Amino acid sequence: MSDELISILVLVVVFVIATTRSINMGALSFAAAFGVGELVADFSADHIFAGFPGDLFVVLVGVTYLFALARANGTTDWLVHASIRLVGGRVALIPWVMFAISGVLTAIGAVSPAAVAIVAPLALSFAARYRISPLLMGAMVVHGAQGGGFSPISIYGSIVNGIVDREKLPGNEVTLFLASLVVNLIIAAVVFVVCGGLKLPRAAVAAGEERADGAGEAPADAEGRLTPARIATLSALVVLVVAVLAFNLDAGLTSITLAVALSVFWPDHGKKAVNEVTWPTVLLICGVLTYVGVLDEMGTIDYAGKAVSDIGIPLLAALLLCYIGAIVSAFASSVGIMGALIPLAVPFLAQGDIGAVGMIAALAVSATVVDVSPFSTNGALVLANAPDVDRDRFFRQLMVYGGIMVVAVPPVVWLALVVPGLG
Repeated sequence: MSDELISILVLVVVFVIATTRSINMGALSFAAAFGVGELVADFSADHIFAGFPGDLFVVLVGVTYLFALARANGTTDWLVHASIRLVGGRVALIPWVMFAISGVLTAIGAVSPAAVAIVAPLALSFAARYRISPLLMGAMVVHGAQGGGFSPISIYGSIVNGIVDREKLPGNEVTLFLASLVVNLIIAAVVFVVCGGLKLPRAAVAAGEERADGAGEAPADAEGRLTPARIATLSALVVLVVAVLAFNLDAGLTSITLAVALSVFWPDHGKKAVNEVTWPTVLLICGVLTYVGVLDEMGTIDYAGKAVSDIGIPLLAALLLCYIGAIVSAFASSVGIMGALIPLAVPFLAQGDIGAVGMIAALAVSATVVDVSPFSTNGALVLANAPDVDRDRFFRQLMVYGGIMVVAVPPVVWLALVVPGLG
């Protein structure tokens, strides 16, 4: 048996054990990375550690730390009420507002995880307050970010269009953008209906009215008052947005720096916030991605992609490449997998049997629409920032939802974009 097949089988075993024995999948994945890396691939410890997602670790810790501070001093409560007033008290509109904000941020140049890091904590705090499904709210934020993610001036759009130019393939920036926007908009609409969005209040809800669970809120004047701590936290959130969008600073490092600065002045809030960082989620995500890094270094991902490219039926190969993009992207970098798969598709695109424009759009959508998976950066941010939830149950919901996206979306975009021969 080849090393690549062994590494895939070990990944399956990790999933089975984590599901049946309730062991943190991240801890299992670290053990798998050590076993496969040392015994199968003959990697050194330093080589294995190279796959540790240090940037994502800092993003998860920094963003959850900052917004835990915001919850501790009542800033998120104030923002929730401000959001209610913004839409005239219509709770049902809030998920769509979050979808739109995320989409605009990525369309004008924010990288998708940065947009989700900014929007998700507020959106999920709102969901907890009004008993909106956290899966609904998280999905709306992520699909909004991906819907705007392929505009001609966006990060994802620029990267994919650059790869297309480099490989001398025909491309269409508008088709790429609209394909992602329409697919994510349709999915968001379906999730909104399935997860109870039609049952949310459409009439105005006053700021002081009871929550959806029947429990009374704090008095409106208490949550509407801007204390020095809240003003400082709001200023920190503005600084975070400007730093990420205007100066392209790292969202994680910026968040943790701002959180530390706030903790210096309000140490009681800071101590409470550190304890609310979702460490089990951090362990889970970092462990799984470390093992995926070992797979990448072993050539397992390239092995699977090349095996598909060698299939003699172009349409079938196109579908399988979309599936590989979706599966791998659910655990790894969406941009990275697009950068690998588009060149792999070049040989049969050059034959003229498959339209390049449609194929590239299908690959791009397949590789990004699954980012609500809890193992992707966006899904991990949603999981880490959801307050007052059964985290294990929410993790399973995100994993199932991500699995549905992996199974359902590739054949749909393949039928809509590849089979007609766009390009």
